[in-house]
Amino acid sequence: MAREFKRTDRISEQLQKELARLIQFEVKDPRLGMVTVNQVKISSDLGYADVYITVLNKDTEAEAKEDVEVLRRASGFLRTQIGKAIKLRTVPQLRFHYDASVVYGQKLSSLIDKAVAADKERIADEQADAGADDQKDGQ
Repeated sequence: MAREFKRTDRISEQLQKELARLIQFEVKDPRLGMVTVNQVKISSDLGYADVYITVLNKDTEAEAKEDVEVLRRASGFLRTQIGKAIKLRTVPQLRFHYDASVVYGQKLSSLIDKAVAADKERIADEQADAGADDQKDGQ
């Protein structure tokens, strides 16, 4: 019977949880904002882990890239701590990337909200105009 999940998927999930904990509680860099680890993708040979993060309260991608650089500099420390927490033959090299999908999703949601509001306003205006036309016809 085949397994439901591949080994890399299970390790990715473990790494994501451990990295989130380490970044929140162990990395003591004041430049680092509120970082969320969205996803970890591990290469098939377990040599590399691509870590996708978002940063709260950072409006521009340039501001978030600064946090990515801080994490890149702390990657040696993070690998050491992961090696102590998770039993792996070799701990993958960590490559941090800014994940713009959350910001993109927020922009899309904002555009949808604006379109819905404009549509409601247009319908209300049309109904008001139709009501005014009915009053003119009745006189």
